[in-house]
Amino acid sequence: MSITTKTGDQGETGLWSGQRIPKDDLRVECYGTLDELNSFLGEAKHYVKSLEVLNIIEQLQKDLFRVAGELATKDIQFIDPVTDKDNEQITGIINDFESKVELTGFVLPGSTKQSAKLDICRTIARKAERRIISLSKTENIPAALLIFVNRLSDLLYIMARYEEKLVNKIRPKNLE
Repeated sequence: MSITTKTGDQGETGLWSGQRIPKDDLRVECYGTLDELNSFLGEAKHYVKSLEVLNIIEQLQKDLFRVAGELATKDIQFIDPVTDKDNEQITGIINDFESKVELTGFVLPGSTKQSAKLDICRTIARKAERRIISLSKTENIPAALLIFVNRLSDLLYIMARYEEKLVNKIRPKNLE
């Protein structure tokens, strides 16, 4: 089986649910941005020092396939949608890292290579969220998915700070 199907040669792509839509459709932009994030997470996991962060990144990569699949599904129920349980889990992980890091102020991104990689991922997650919010103005996007992508940037931020704390490089900055 070839990965070259030639079905997209005229500027259309197929959704998981079977419909054909233009490759520049906002829906494609949404799950394409999540694909971008997933690739950058793949890079970040080669830099992080914490096995805990590495394991979370690998789970996030799997979760992002689910989120993208849900966005690539239209007019039918997706087989494995994001749920409130997923959001409770990600919120719990954020809370756990917050208790370990104990932030005291604004932090400039990228005090270490590993935190810089995670901060890039955070900004891509925010870009994906903005695109998904735009899509939600014309399409029905489940609330659990919206919450998940919102929490995602928070998680990436606090994991970056945790990576800095591990090597004593977390540096709160005065904004003056």
